[in-house]
Amino acid sequence: MELELLMTGIGGQGIQLAAQVLARAAVGEGLFVQLFGSYGGMMRGGKTEATLVVADVAVETPPTVHSAYAAILMHHEYAPTVLDRVRTGGVALVNSSVFEHPVQREGVVVVDVRATDLAVEVGHIMTASMVMAGAFAKVTRLMTLDSLAEAVSESLPSYRTQHIALNVAALHAGYSEVPADAIPHAVLTP
Repeated sequence: MELELLMTGIGGQGIQLAAQVLARAAVGEGLFVQLFGSYGGMMRGGKTEATLVVADVAVETPPTVHSAYAAILMHHEYAPTVLDRVRTGGVALVNSSVFEHPVQREGVVVVDVRATDLAVEVGHIMTASMVMAGAFAKVTRLMTLDSLAEAVSESLPSYRTQHIALNVAALHAGYSEVPADAIPHAVLTP
């Protein structure tokens, strides 16, 4: 099994932290991971992306990911090129709180997640990417909420430990947002 995840958004939405949490949680589940991030020179507002490859065997070299099984789309501004790279039979999780238009792509299961709205409800808008990480875990069943929670604790720097509980709550909100009966069986077994 090898599953590729593309994540995109604008700087400040937490894409890089969420990618790191997903990667650590996958390792915690005994999987092998390659992660690489890309972002512009500005801290907030510019394009940010992360690519995560999860496999049940060692990922030998940094993969060049031309297509992917899954995508997390946090903002409409940079989503089209990433959505185009999702393979037929794949899944795209969309932050429906901020997208200007509904997302559709033939052959791809689109899961709308009110990530920004849920993040605000949980306590802070900056946790929207954690909401999406929780939703991704529910959709793919690659990792448990326990693994994600442990990964949050490992990923946040020591001067941010006061935010662990908030981020874990956001993971739970995203996981709960996706009803099990809304996930086609094919998505659960990539």
